Amino acid sequence: MFFTIDPANGIAIYDQITRQIKFAVASGVLEPGEFVPSVRELARELAVNPNTVSRAYGKLQSDDVLSAVRGTGLQVTKKAPQRCRRDRIRLIRERLQSVLKEAQDSQLASGELQELVDAEMKRLNGKGATR
Repeated sequence: MFFTIDPANGIAIYDQITRQIKFAVASGVLEPGEFVPSVRELARELAVNPNTVSRAYGKLQSDDVLSAVRGTGLQVTKKAPQRCRRDRIRLIRERLQSVLKEAQDSQLASGELQELVDAEMKRLNGKGATR
């Protein structure tokens, strides 16, 4: 599909899957009515335990992002894009606050922090990322 899993980034693998599906829905890569890969298929693709994918899918169902279609699989709900856009901002804000708090605790000057942010954005944009 379109996921990348990084076991070393400090976020649980099931949570990485959950976030990436939400981000895909928020950006329109996955649209309402579209089906996600089966648990086994995604587990095989990501080389993770099927229970990990099942846990992520369960969380997405409880968040009303995915719904089960009997005998077919899990599909993106109609309300998912709005929810996922809201969640995407919240999740990114939480991570950003954590990084900013760490920078503040380390007594990094605002100017130095801004230089770091600008340099990283430039680096990311150089690799084909947008914005």
